[in-house]
Amino acid sequence: MAKCGASVAINYNSNLRLAKNTLKSVRSFGVNGEIIKANVSKEKEVKYLIRKTEKKLGPIDLLITNAGILHVPKDVLDLDYTIWKKIMSTNVDGTFLPIKEVIPGMIKRKFGRIVCISSIAGLGKRPNMIAYGTSKASVIALARNLAEALAPYIRINTVAPGLIETDMAKAFSKETKKNIIKNTPLKRLGTSEDIANSVIYLLSEQSSFITGQTLIVDGGKVVLP
Repeated sequence: MAKCGASVAINYNSNLRLAKNTLKSVRSFGVNGEIIKANVSKEKEVKYLIRKTEKKLGPIDLLITNAGILHVPKDVLDLDYTIWKKIMSTNVDGTFLPIKEVIPGMIKRKFGRIVCISSIAGLGKRPNMIAYGTSKASVIALARNLAEALAPYIRINTVAPGLIETDMAKAFSKETKKNIIKNTPLKRLGTSEDIANSVIYLLSEQSSFITGQTLIVDGGKVVLP
């Protein structure tokens, strides 16, 4: 986004070092940037996040929701309710609350572009990721329902990545990653750049006739049985 000339607010909850590194990268493109700490699963903190962003950088026209945590239980009996609630709160509330706060301004200005990061886990069965898969399916459903409610001036879409080489991928063993690559037609894991390029496309006017859709970025994995 910074490369395209947009001012960027970076939200973080715990990893200040990564947020500072990202801010440095943003400002290297000659645009304004801010880092703001907030837990996006808490309404009060989200309100603070949005108000401070608007004060520092101006009206919010583009929003990317990307909060997500993953837990891989041993089996269905290992699915703890406390973990379930935390995943739902982070992944679903953490998507809904920022959207809820920005849409009044977008409606007033008759312009808005929103991209929610989901997962291919939200598109099919994942018996080892029941809570995570359910939360990501909820993100897709939320965007699909909002698309009609917010049209015609606001577009909202989701990106559903496969396994991407990020910190979240550390939850998977080397053997699991090897098997995923084996069963992926393009024979590799995704990168952050793969996802960033997809998000930029959906935020841009190149996708001006697209809303309520899910762009799958998984190297072709979901096409396999």
